[in-house]
Amino acid sequence: MGLFRTTIEIGSLEAGGARHAVPDALVDTGSEYTWVPRHVLEELGITARRKQAFVVADGRRLERDIGYALVRAAGTEAPDLVVFAEPGDMILLGVHSLEGMNLTVDPVRKALVPAGPVIAAVTAWRGAA
Repeated sequence: MGLFRTTIEIGSLEAGGARHAVPDALVDTGSEYTWVPRHVLEELGITARRKQAFVVADGRRLERDIGYALVRAAGTEAPDLVVFAEPGDMILLGVHSLEGMNLTVDPVRKALVPAGPVIAAVTAWRGAA
């Protein structure tokens, strides 16, 4: 699908919370979560909530902290899980964040674009009989 990089913005979920630009995040539809340098998350006051095991592209297994942050890209934002990336880890914008922001990848233009209407299954509520 053609890889490219973009600048993302990470913010605290607290009201009026600080934000931090993260340049050169690799848009990676093969990565479930967004990986942000630990020091950025800690500077924003974002705390690790639990540990998560991962298998990386070369087959290695590793464990990283994850927490919650506001992720912004291509003019839209959504709250999401983020991985506390350690030195040497890639900085990634993952598919979970893309879906939360209703964005998709345009591989020709190497850009993030709106995904269009969200599919929903809706049934009419008929109330009590």
